[in-house]
Amino acid sequence: MTEKKLPAPLTPAPRSRARMLELVFPKDTNYHGTAFGGWVLALMDKVGSVAAVRHARGSVVTARSDAVDFHLPIRVGDAVALDARVIRVGRSSMTVQVDVYRETMASGEQQLATSGLFVYVALDENGRPRPVDPLLPEDDQDAADATSDGRP
Repeated sequence: MTEKKLPAPLTPAPRSRARMLELVFPKDTNYHGTAFGGWVLALMDKVGSVAAVRHARGSVVTARSDAVDFHLPIRVGDAVALDARVIRVGRSSMTVQVDVYRETMASGEQQLATSGLFVYVALDENGRPRPVDPLLPEDDQDAADATSDGRP
């Protein structure tokens, strides 16, 4: 007799958060063999926008990037693990903290390589700013971030 498999239960995506993993290839690097800053910024904007879209439950646009700091070089063959979370919400805007970790694939060791803040604005169907729901802190760290200026 064959056992019938039930479909996996649906799990909602985390609101106000997003994660992404990329590999660094030679095409993503400069002549030093380290990741182009612009490539890293594009990844940060991408994962940040996913967190903002999840929170806003609709379209957003990037309004600003701020306080981006490059701490460590990321090299060919490293993995880039990105973590984004909404840390502050205005009427129609959301500030998203994005942390980028370089990961040595063989050991799994991660180090913070880049961090920054991105601001997104939620848009209605006419492309105009629209209100978003307030941020509901999930833990003490989220609550502290919501009241700080968000700078690392």
